[in-house]
Amino acid sequence: MKKFIWPFLALGLSFCADKATPPEPILPIPSERQIAWQELQYYGFVHFNMNTFSDREWGFGDEKPEQFNPTALDARQWARIAKEAGMKGLIITAKHHDGFVIWPSKYTEHSVKNSPWRDGKGDLIQEFVDACREYGLKVGIYYSPWDRNHPDYGKPEYITYMRNQLTELLTNYGEIYEVWFDGANGGTGWYGGANEERKVDKFSYYDWPTTIELVRTLQPGAMLFSDAGPDVRWVGNEHGFAYETTWSNLMRDSVYAGMPDFDRWATGQENGTHWVPAESDVSIRPGWYYHAYEDHKVKTLPELMEIYYKSIGQNSSLLINFPVDTRGLIHEKDEEAILKMAAKVKEDFALNLAKDASFTASTDRGKGYTADLLHDGDFNTYWTTPDGQLQASVEMDFGKTVSFNRLLIQEFVNLGQRVKAFSLEKEVNGNWEKIAEGTTIGYKRILRFADTEAQKIRINFLDGKGIPVISEIGVYSAPALLYPPKITRTPAGKVTIEAAEPDLEVYFTTDGLAPKAGQNPYSDAFDLLQPATVQAIVVDPKTGKTSDPARVDFDLAKGNWKVISSETLAIRSIDERVNSYWTSKTNDLIIDLGQEVDLKGFTYLPMQARYPSGYIADFALEVSGDGKNWKRVTQGEFSNIKNSPIEQIIKIDPTKARFVRLKALRTVDGNAATFGEFGIITR
Repeated sequence: MKKFIWPFLALGLSFCADKATPPEPILPIPSERQIAWQELQYYGFVHFNMNTFSDREWGFGDEKPEQFNPTALDARQWARIAKEAGMKGLIITAKHHDGFVIWPSKYTEHSVKNSPWRDGKGDLIQEFVDACREYGLKVGIYYSPWDRNHPDYGKPEYITYMRNQLTELLTNYGEIYEVWFDGANGGTGWYGGANEERKVDKFSYYDWPTTIELVRTLQPGAMLFSDAGPDVRWVGNEHGFAYETTWSNLMRDSVYAGMPDFDRWATGQENGTHWVPAESDVSIRPGWYYHAYEDHKVKTLPELMEIYYKSIGQNSSLLINFPVDTRGLIHEKDEEAILKMAAKVKEDFALNLAKDASFTASTDRGKGYTADLLHDGDFNTYWTTPDGQLQASVEMDFGKTVSFNRLLIQEFVNLGQRVKAFSLEKEVNGNWEKIAEGTTIGYKRILRFADTEAQKIRINFLDGKGIPVISEIGVYSAPALLYPPKITRTPAGKVTIEAAEPDLEVYFTTDGLAPKAGQNPYSDAFDLLQPATVQAIVVDPKTGKTSDPARVDFDLAKGNWKVISSETLAIRSIDERVNSYWTSKTNDLIIDLGQEVDLKGFTYLPMQARYPSGYIADFALEVSGDGKNWKRVTQGEFSNIKNSPIEQIIKIDPTKARFVRLKALRTVDGNAATFGEFGIITR
């Protein structure tokens, strides 16, 4: 028998010898834990603790444990929805800035053990962990370093407290795949009754190297998230968008959590020293926590798909948040929205046209690195070129004319991120015409473009840090998506409803009922001076498909309002134009409403310009009957407005008002206060 073994062994050795030498890595490269994490791509956030019941985004720290009392909490429902949505894991807010913890920590009384939920015997982290593992989801923990409740915050004693709690979380609940540290820290708070502002040195106070070492010891496989990593970084916004150029490389030692000028580091750096890929986080609603007034503001399918393509499709993972409601459940509308997104992603990538295409390359490295590996479905095999050959192209022949509108490319980033520029072309009568182009690729890049027909296409790799090393190429034809109409109103009260494309039908209601195809068609702008809800849908008469509904809750029209200011641009604060704004030299806005109203609240939209300035952080609202004698009716903070500059909605006890004055007590950056749009609530 032995005489037959040697020929086969020799053949095997010959085969191995024929395989070309693999390319050298381009540093930095991912660690094993980062390689495992990047395969997840898509997972969920659960924001649920004291803020859910105080109806705030950031609690002040003076809340009472008795307030935490969900009536129908079911962590299995959360896990089921995440699983059905295609998510690979969930991360829960174990402690937010208000300091309340949702497990029975032995280091604080400010926890679920002193709440009425489960008669004080509940452990929400354990229920969450059990549910995730039942549904095959990985478990992540969010922990806010800031604590507006703890009396020792700002002192060394608090760091010991923080690490004790982290030890509980990372010891008692099994394997954790990601530990998420928020970058917001230091500011006003209750702090055990001191009720003061406490600032900390964000670079040195937390002694991050020691805390990171603790996490590494207790959970060696866990990814550590913060603005600066060390394993995964914040993408730099809360819209869920990465960038056209997104590097996984980062000058990590120059970045720290909560640094004021993080924006300039958010895209990563071509010459970054460490591998710290981006994570795009976004909530399925405007806020991170549940607010009943946002039930109609759940992101639409087009909005969610835009997030998908600008995160996962731009070299980032995607973390979508569920603001669990006061029942302890993911709201029905949130569930509906995320499952629609899951179905649409499946539809867009149902058929890979590249699967049956023939691939040829302008050059390759030799055996084991040829172009046919680009459609074998295996990320760990790849096409590459000889050393020094930075520019190369890959042609695909479908064998017949096909229609497509998506290109998916993956670099074998285990050997480093390389590509700096690439383009896509199609063959037309023997010539090549450009369809689309891009800069970085990374773990995954998806280009979107108009429907295109061709039998042959070519991907050109134009520039890079090193030779291209490409794992997979896919080509898809994603069905068109019907966008909801846009509803706007002028200050004078004229309402316009616009479809995204011509030849689409629009149907609307103003009576609170859902619009239906064929009923109450929209034809021209109409007057709406009093508070009312306008809802509208778009119908494609060719296909019969209907868009998600658009909805806007209007209050009193602003036609008779006057801004009390000598500055002519002050009118921009009430012009009903989202992209205009006014900078107030006096840090306030005074408005004559033209009549006395029953005021029940107000809205403040921060400026939406590219370079923000003067976001109001702390505010006061005053009212008057004559514009001379003022009464303060409320004051507070616009929590998280820097990172999430959405419309702020503040409710107050009903009061009579003819004049209103919104004062900026503090702005985020110390600059003069800016006003994107101000509105009132009378219903």
